[in-house]
Amino acid sequence: MLDLRRLHMLKTVAARGSIAAAAQSLALTAGAVSQQLSALRRDVGADLLRPDGRTVALTEAGRVLLEHADRILAAVQEAESAVAAVKGTVGATATLAALPSTVARIVAPALNELGAHHPQLTVTCVIADQAQLRELTLGAVDVVLGQRYHHLPDATPRAIEVSPLLDDPLLVVTAAGQGDERPVALRELAAHGLALPPPTTDCGQAILHACHQAGFTPTTRYVTADIAAQLTLARAGLATALVPRTAIDPATPGIRTAPIDDHPIQRLLFAATRHTETPNPTTTAVITALRTAARHWA
Repeated sequence: MLDLRRLHMLKTVAARGSIAAAAQSLALTAGAVSQQLSALRRDVGADLLRPDGRTVALTEAGRVLLEHADRILAAVQEAESAVAAVKGTVGATATLAALPSTVARIVAPALNELGAHHPQLTVTCVIADQAQLRELTLGAVDVVLGQRYHHLPDATPRAIEVSPLLDDPLLVVTAAGQGDERPVALRELAAHGLALPPPTTDCGQAILHACHQAGFTPTTRYVTADIAAQLTLARAGLATALVPRTAIDPATPGIRTAPIDDHPIQRLLFAATRHTETPNPTTTAVITALRTAARHWA
């Protein structure tokens, strides 16, 4: 009989691209992962991985086994959710992945609410600049507080269930003495030096795409995903920033914010979980708290 843990290791290696990377994400040694994959190879009677430069790739047998492993692991998760639903109780642990820009307005209030209503639940929160949807598909996290920009294609993986939370526009941020609070045409920013997140991030891509749609290539003076740094540069009059509304404290001194009126850059904040036919009470409790916090902020 195939070992579920070994199937999960194969899936993780295929996603990460190497045994070392998979071992790091699984909190195991590379030797331990190699040993388990060797045992899986013996169980199957065929090579499952092959060298591919500095990485590894699935063989044909590995690809076929992984297709079945995805269905097997999904069925196991479905069974766990069904049993949890019958019990009707929120579990003891959950892992939430969230964006830094959502911590103050949504994550912190949601965690406080969870602590009040489900004191037995310990939530581990992973804060990262990119939405961790791949980590969700690999089972490394239970809930993702992610983002999708309305003017970009939806790249949500299959088998992921998305619950919309809040539409969150990017605002133009300048020093308090510069300009006024009237809506800004995005094309006006062609004359500004900007502080932007890296183009490899979702937000950076969204801004560049919107600027190109408006007919110009932005002049980037500072590249940082740190929103606090972007606001500091704007406050000092060194750059103009484009920052999500939820990431800006309305009481922040020394800055002026204005909406974009012609090519709005608006992200949808959402809570994502792995899809199951029967909702899991633990992830449902986390999503409910996130939804409540988002509603209060809106």
